[in-house]
Order: sequence, then C-alpha cells, then structure tokens
Amino acid sequence: QVQLVESGGGLVQAGGSLTLSCIVSGRTFSNYAMAWFRQAQGKEREFVAGINRNGSSTYYADSVKGRFTISRDNAKNTVYLEMKSLKAEDTAVYYCGIARGGYYSNVVGTYDYWGQGTQVTVSS
Repeated sequence: QVQLVESGGGLVQAGGSLTLSCIVSGRTFSNYAMAWFRQAQGKEREFVAGINRNGSSTYYADSVKGRFTISRDNAKNTVYLEMKSLKAEDTAVYYCGIARGGYYSNVVGTYDYWGQGTQVTVSS
C-alpha cells in the first residue's frame, strides 16, 4: 500500500518561511518523480514544483520560481519543499504526489497517489 504523509504546514506571516516534508512508503521511492501541488479554497489543484527521480532536474511554476525549492532525499524516502518570501496568495493546502514514472509533469492526472495535504496559511 502506497502512502504519502505531508508535514510542516502552519501559519506564517508574509515574508516568512516554511519547509514542507513528504514521506513515502510502499513504493521504491527512487524510481519515481515527485511533485508538490496546492489547492486554494474554491480553486483547482495547481502545480507548484516537480523533481525527477534522482533529483538532478527540477521545475517550478512561475508563481513560485526563485522563492520555493524542491529537493529529495532518496535514502529517507522524503521530498521537501522549502518556501521563502511567502505571500498571502501562497495560502493553500499543499499536496505531494508520486508520479507514474521517473519524470515529473505539471498535470494532476499523471500522479498516482497523493498525501492528505498540509495547510499553509500566510497572513498579510
């Protein structure tokens, strides 16, 4: 059974930082790309950042480029999202997803499993 468990969300002031973590079990983590998506209230889930299976390639949504960093530790089956210079518009539930293969995509449907989500709230 594949499980993804996110943590690290919370309430932060604008300009602050948070780091999210997602631990994966039930699958050979190093064989699969990972990504972070987010969903604000009343909006569709949107791509935030992706990383390929060995961490050598990453991709970011324009809205977070230069502020967010995705990384992974294959020895710990964990993917991270470091978020800096947070803005009120970053407020959302953040989800990690595991891809069907070794390369990332910004399409929700290309991810097999998702975590339960972690709330990030940025106060202005």
